[in-house]
Amino acid sequence: MKPLTITGIILIVIAVMAFAYQGINYTSREKVVDLGPLQVTADRQRTLPLPPIVGAIALVGGIVLLVVGAKKS
Repeated sequence: MKPLTITGIILIVIAVMAFAYQGINYTSREKVVDLGPLQVTADRQRTLPLPPIVGAIALVGGIVLLVVGAKKS
């Protein structure tokens, strides 16, 4: 397989994941209380939103790379 074809397939997979999950979830640990030797921390769920336009751009880019890779062969 050519590099353009592989890159196109990877972009299409990323686009499908962006449409399916709509964001990336992660957990961060933050200090809530810091009183000398006493420390209290809390785990907080955060979300990094992925707008649908990111998935659409990745999908179109992947399709274009697949077409260009097929024409070069």
